[in-house]
Amino acid sequence: MHVDGILNPYYVDIVVFLFIYILLGLGLNLITGYAGQVSLGHAAFYGIGAYASAILSVKGGLNVWLSILLAIVITFVISALLGLPSLRIREDFLAITTLGLGLIAQSFFKNAEITGGAYGIGSIPAPSLFGVELKNVGYLLLVVIIMLIGIYGVKKMVASRIGRAWMVIREDETVAQAMGINTTYYKVLVFAIGGAYAGTGGALFAHKVSFVSADSFGTTISLTLLSMIVLGGLGSIRGTLFGVSFLYLIPEIFRMFEFDFIDMKNLDVYKMMIYGLLMIFVMRFRPKGIFGNLGKKANLFPSSQASLKKEGERVA
Repeated sequence: MHVDGILNPYYVDIVVFLFIYILLGLGLNLITGYAGQVSLGHAAFYGIGAYASAILSVKGGLNVWLSILLAIVITFVISALLGLPSLRIREDFLAITTLGLGLIAQSFFKNAEITGGAYGIGSIPAPSLFGVELKNVGYLLLVVIIMLIGIYGVKKMVASRIGRAWMVIREDETVAQAMGINTTYYKVLVFAIGGAYAGTGGALFAHKVSFVSADSFGTTISLTLLSMIVLGGLGSIRGTLFGVSFLYLIPEIFRMFEFDFIDMKNLDVYKMMIYGLLMIFVMRFRPKGIFGNLGKKANLFPSSQASLKKEGERVA
């Protein structure tokens, strides 16, 4: 594309990876923000999507588009299976369990023969459209379209019966069961859908950088994503967009302007320190996040409340 020569590829890549992180954040916010299932292993779903698409396209020789679609389906299924522990345990114990699952997944990526072991998988092809390979701006447009579809999907799900069921489970699982909500189905479903979002981001990441290794899907990624959605606000799409964008762009700003008082070699250390300080600040002054909806008395069942109001008026 002619536009590729105009826009700086470095800045385009920053935006591409930002949008991929937004997809990851949307998936995690479904699991943790809307359904209340604390997950510290979201990077595992990210890695599954990346490796699945890489293996299918490089070792399996499949078409890139088909590889991406199959990677999303594979991540959906595996995420549902990994979500099964949420049926027996809750809160802190669930967080520790998902952290363990994330570590197991990273160890598998690093040691399994099918994933290339510590060497990873290289020469991952980029997708092409009508014979034109999508690079730079072309790939950016692809990621933008998928991100917008992802945002629309979350918005529709949250406003639907499924979303209301997730929010009741988040507030009180026992009450949800008493109301006849199939908590088993909805908890596994949210892990599957949230994982599919991460798998989509992973597949897009793999075909963008043309190389994947276990180091790209460590626990630090999971903790960073959790920090992003907590900062923006759990149970909020706007919060996810703000939190991911803000925390992702902080280190990039430091790289762009190269401040004299910052040693760029230790940027990752400074980044985690800033994340930690921001989390302390948010927990102290904005415990629900900048755009958090948790704690609001949302009208989850408007029709029921309307009928109760009419019944009360009739009795009066």
